[in-house]
Parts: sequence; structure tokens; C-alpha cells
Amino acid sequence: MEQVREIAREIVAREGGFVNDPDDPGGATKYGVTVHTMRRLGLDPTGDGKIDAEDVHRLTAAEAEDIFVQHYYQRPGIGRLPQILRASVFDMYVNAGANAVKILQRLLGQMGQQVQVDGLIGPQTVAAADAAAGAAPGHLADAYAIARRNYYLRLADRRPASRKYARSRAGTKGGWILRAEAFMSPRYHMTDAEFAARVARWD
Repeated sequence: MEQVREIAREIVAREGGFVNDPDDPGGATKYGVTVHTMRRLGLDPTGDGKIDAEDVHRLTAAEAEDIFVQHYYQRPGIGRLPQILRASVFDMYVNAGANAVKILQRLLGQMGQQVQVDGLIGPQTVAAADAAAGAAPGHLADAYAIARRNYYLRLADRRPASRKYARSRAGTKGGWILRAEAFMSPRYHMTDAEFAARVARWD
């Protein structure tokens, strides 16, 4: 469990402090915890009976860690996945909810495993992940991280308002891409030229 806590602390550090970006569908967010999540969980730090941006602002890093461990790791069953996948799927679940699992399930299907793409970590997904990890132990974590990066890029393709999360103002890799690449071997990182070519259509 201490390792899970350490991953949660790293996620909190990556997510950063309070922001309320109108282009972010999550709304007011602090340490990666959105106002929508706090409403769903009934968290009301101000105790005024309504959960809004001020409640998000009062959230502590320790409280965010607790939320992540309980609701984004334990509840979806990420601990049932092979060890090599847990940190990346956990990080992605905080960022994208059940889409983190769907990305994995689609990848497992591409690797020849029989698995339904439903965003749930059930016996079928666990068995497929175990089989894939056994067949390609040095490949699966990289393949998942690459699939994460592709998910972000396709999302930015479809939603221009989200492109600022994938590409910085300077035209280099944005937070989403750097986040995905943090979980893959350096040899699979996109070069600056490759990234520029991939996002050129956004101009």
C-alpha cells in the first residue's frame, strides 16, 4: 500500500494546484480532483451545503491522495492488474476515468487477447492483462503508454480547445504528452520533429 501512496503523491505533484480553466470540462480542479468528483463524493469542506470552486480550493494534498487511492485505485481494481501496468493505469484513471481501462482493453484486443471494452476491470480483463504481460513482459508497459499518448493526440484532433494540453505555447510537447511519455522507455518518445509533424494539422 505504501507504493500505491507514493504513486498517489506523484500524481498530486504532477497535477499541481488550483485551476479553473473554462476550456477544461472538469471545471475547478486542484491536485487533479475536480469539482464534479467532489460533488459525486459529497465532499463539502466549507460545510455550507453546496459544493463549488471554494470547496475545491480548500482541498489538501493529503485529502487528494486519499481520494485517489480509494476511488481511483482500489475501487476500480487497478491492484488486480500486473505490477508493470499499475502506476500508468492509475495515473491515467485520475486523468481520464474509465477511459484508462478502455485504452488498456483495446490494446489487449490488438495483442490478440479476448476482452470486452467496457471500462471495467473484471476477471476477463485481468486474465487478458496477465496473459499479455506474460507474453511480452518488456513491451506491455511501453505499449500502454504509447496508447495513452495516441489517445491524447486523437482527443486534441477532435477538440481544438484541448490542444493546449497536448502542445505548449512554444509548439513543443504539452503536459498530456509529457505525462504519457513519463511512463514509457525513452526510445519510444517522439522527437521534436516527429511531434511537430504530428500536430501540424492543428495550425
